Amino acid sequence: MSGTVSYHAGRAAEDSVARNYVGRGFVIDKCRWRGAGGEIDLIARHGDALIFVEVKKSKSFARAAERVSRRQMERIMMAASEFVAGEPKGQLTEMRFDVALVDGGGGIQILENAFAA
Repeated sequence: MSGTVSYHAGRAAEDSVARNYVGRGFVIDKCRWRGAGGEIDLIARHGDALIFVEVKKSKSFARAAERVSRRQMERIMMAASEFVAGEPKGQLTEMRFDVALVDGGGGIQILENAFAA
């Protein structure tokens, strides 16, 4: 896949995942938020809680899941820590890290609290 095609496919996947969260009652606060620690694809709010979402697209859910590395998780957690520093409760803000997998047919599978394992 060329860089441009891959970029647009990734953006389309992020947009469809954002619509999925909104449809389930979440509010999308930020898309592609970038801090010193790295980028977070989506930041959603549900009540007082923040949900940091990493979106991965591939031909299958399994292949998409394989694309989430330990190093990437660490960068996302570092960026999330930077983001919550600006929240009223700071580091005490309720938060979780989801991974949203998007397959070649546009199907979405959300792995809630994926970094806890």
